[in-house]
Amino acid sequence: MVQDDVWQAILGELEISVTRPAYVTYFKNTALIKAENGQVIIGVNNPFVKETIEKKFNNLVLATLKKHGIEVSEVVYKMISARTQLLPEQEFIEEENAEEDPKSDESIANQNQQSPTLNERYTFDNFVVGDGNELAFAACQAVASQPGIKYNPLYLYGGVGIGKTHLIQAVGNDIQKRNPSAKILYIATEQFVREFVMALRARTTATFANHYRSADVLIVDDVQFLAGKDKIQEEFFHTFNTLHQANKQIIISSDKPPKDIAMLENRLKSRFAGGMSIDMQAPDYETRCAIIQTKAEANQVELESEVVEYLASSVTSNVRELEGALNQLLAWCDVRGIEPSVAIASSLLQVNKGRPKHLSAKQIIERTARHYQIPIDDLVGPKRDKDIVVPRQVAMYILHEELRLSYPKIAHELGRKDHTTAMHSVKKITQESQIDVSLRAAITEIKEQLYA
Repeated sequence: MVQDDVWQAILGELEISVTRPAYVTYFKNTALIKAENGQVIIGVNNPFVKETIEKKFNNLVLATLKKHGIEVSEVVYKMISARTQLLPEQEFIEEENAEEDPKSDESIANQNQQSPTLNERYTFDNFVVGDGNELAFAACQAVASQPGIKYNPLYLYGGVGIGKTHLIQAVGNDIQKRNPSAKILYIATEQFVREFVMALRARTTATFANHYRSADVLIVDDVQFLAGKDKIQEEFFHTFNTLHQANKQIIISSDKPPKDIAMLENRLKSRFAGGMSIDMQAPDYETRCAIIQTKAEANQVELESEVVEYLASSVTSNVRELEGALNQLLAWCDVRGIEPSVAIASSLLQVNKGRPKHLSAKQIIERTARHYQIPIDDLVGPKRDKDIVVPRQVAMYILHEELRLSYPKIAHELGRKDHTTAMHSVKKITQESQIDVSLRAAITEIKEQLYA
C-alpha cells in the first residue's frame, strides 16, 4: 500500500531525529490509519505512548508529515490493535464507534495490549526437545493445560539463546488457542520498566497497574533486568501478589536462578522460587543435529548428514547462533543455486569468526571506494557518472545488508538528501546481484576484505 510506504518513510526520518531508545519506545509500533482533509490519524498500541507523543513529539510529527507532502492541520492519536495494522479502515471504524461508550478507551487499551507481542511461530510443535530442556518442556505443557493450577509461578532460567523465550511464548500461544478469550500478556522486562516510567510521568500508574493485574496469564521475559530498580520492583511485587492470589498463571524467564540475581529484593526472590524453577541447559550434540534438521526441513531443504554434523560440531554455544549459521548457509546457497556443503559452511563460519565487532558505515564506504578505485569524495559527492553511481549503489546495499541501517541513514551516509535513492539502490543491487556474476563477486570481495 502507498500509505504504508509513506509511513515507513516518515518513520525512517523520525528514527534519525530522535534517540534510538525514544524511537523504539514511542514510534516503532505506530501506523498511519488515515490522512484526509487535513486530519491525520496515527495508531498507537499503548496508552502511555499515546500520551507521551501528544505531549512531547507532536510538533516533530507534524513537521515530518508536512515534509513528506501530507496536508495536515491536526494529528489525532488513536489506540489500535495488531489487527488494525492489517485492516486499518475496517478496524478504525470499529474503534470510532466504540468511542461512544465511556468505558471504551480503557477496554480498547486492554484489548490492544492483549498478547500483541506473542510470536505465533513459537509453538510446542516446532520446539526441539533434548536432555537439556526436557523438564522445562514438560512443565510448560503442564502449565498450558492447567494454567494457574500447576507450577505457579513457572520460572525458567539459563544462558542466552537456549530457547527460553520460545518455550514461554509457546505456553501463551497454546493457552490462547485453547481459550481465545483469555487475557494473555507477554512482555520483556525492559519494556515493563519503560512503561512504568512513562506511567509515572503521565500520572497514570493506576491504569498501568490495572492493565497487568487483570491478566489471566502474565509472561515476563528476562526478569533479571528488575535488579536495582526499587520502585519498579515494588510495583512488580504487588502485581505478582495480586495475580498469584487470584490463581492467575505467572511465567518468568531469567539468565540465572532467583537467588543469584544481585540487587533483587528478597521477597521477590522468595516468590520466584516458590513455584517451579527449572535450569535450561545448552543443547547437546544430538539435539543440535535435530534442531538443524528441523529448521532445514521447515525451509524445504534436505541437508547431507555431513553438513548437519559439521554445523552441530562447530556451533556449540546456543540455538540462536546455530540457527543463524544455518540460515546464512541456506541463503548463500539459494542465491547461487547450489547445494549446501561442508566446504561452503566452513568458509562462511570462518568469515563470521573474523567479523569485526564494530563495523562502521565509514569502513564500508572506504572499502567500497578502494575496491572500485575511486576517491571517497566522489562516492559521497554529487557526481552521477555511471562509474560512480554503481559503486555508490553497492555501498548502499552493503550498508543495508551488514548494518541494517534505515534508508534515511543510508542516504545521509552517502551524501544524498532523498531516502528513496537508497531504497531504489538497495532494491536494484539485490535484484541484479542474483543474475550478474561480476557484481555478486564484487560484493563478496568487499565483504571478505571488511572481515579479513
